[in-house]
Amino acid sequence: MLNFNFQNPTHIHFGEGQISALSSEVPIDARVLVVYGGGSIKANGVYQQVVDALSEHTWFEFSGIEPNPSYDTLMKAQAIIQSENIDYILAVGGGSVVDGAKFIAAAALFEGDEPWDILAKQAEFNHALPIGAVLTLPATGSESNGNSVVTRDGNKLPFSSPLVRPLFAVLDPTVTLSLSDRQISNGVVDAFVHTIEQYLTYSVNGKVQDRFSEGLLQTLIEEGPKALTPDTKEDLAVRANIMWSATMALNGLIGAGVPQDWSTHMIGHELTGAFGIDHARTLSIVLPSVMKVRREQKREKLLQYAARVWQVTEGDEEARIDEAIRLTEQFFKDMQVPTRLSDVELGNKDIDTLVSRLEQHGMVALGEQGDITLEVSRKILEQAL
Repeated sequence: MLNFNFQNPTHIHFGEGQISALSSEVPIDARVLVVYGGGSIKANGVYQQVVDALSEHTWFEFSGIEPNPSYDTLMKAQAIIQSENIDYILAVGGGSVVDGAKFIAAAALFEGDEPWDILAKQAEFNHALPIGAVLTLPATGSESNGNSVVTRDGNKLPFSSPLVRPLFAVLDPTVTLSLSDRQISNGVVDAFVHTIEQYLTYSVNGKVQDRFSEGLLQTLIEEGPKALTPDTKEDLAVRANIMWSATMALNGLIGAGVPQDWSTHMIGHELTGAFGIDHARTLSIVLPSVMKVRREQKREKLLQYAARVWQVTEGDEEARIDEAIRLTEQFFKDMQVPTRLSDVELGNKDIDTLVSRLEQHGMVALGEQGDITLEVSRKILEQAL
């Protein structure tokens, strides 16, 4: 396997009732800004649990963080940070809220010209406010990594820094019982594709990483549909396995010492930025096409994926790869997400727009080999029609 450095210091509190851990995890002398989204945490009881846990703390709140968090929205939090001398951020919500909290924390202490440079120019920063997280929607893994994606004027851009990795995260699967089917579907698919991006590349004999990844993929395939099925969707064990899988998919463990792709994500970001499609649904559209267009470059791992994840061992190599791709698409359909551009009312006329946006954002050498050019991205999008 490749050389690597790995450390994940995020302290995980997993299980029912763990929101109460906030009382001891958040420093008692901190001036805390609790950030959240549209208010669903008030309807499902999470907000009150946070209030109770922070009863001895000094805290303020900032709400309204959207899915695909907006730069303009996030910058509004800076006024509260300055006026109230905030020195700690607590994100309560899904991946978008945690992503937003990371940008808020970095922007608060940014010494450059404009915080947007953190995204647009990948400007370095040396300080950020400390962050904790209470996760309500398992999907992105943002609760235990340093990655974030922020949108401005239709441009969805990522940044990453260990300085914005949450110090702790609370994962209580009971809070996921109030999620809609769409949120459940999106979360499972997001975690699945996160795993694939670090697995379906080329072999470096990283046996440990491969086996971890295959286990996560199999767990999501087994448990994901159950969370949409009336007889099992309230099963807390199902929700717990999905929640932990989503965290493990992107906490750095399975990606240590192996090549990583991320072309599905980069192309998918343009679908979200241009047309407002849910992030996970862009992934379910793009991934099967990446598998088809890149089958030669990914042949060895596609065959391994077919055998170990889907137990497809009969037939010649081409037939096994075809079947693995078919089963992947069927899994996405079982999770009630689209697998074609036509499923979201996009067609050939929209591909020029997407390729142009990839070029605009410098996404001209994607993939684990850096050889997914704009022309290859075009072929991937055409395959997705």
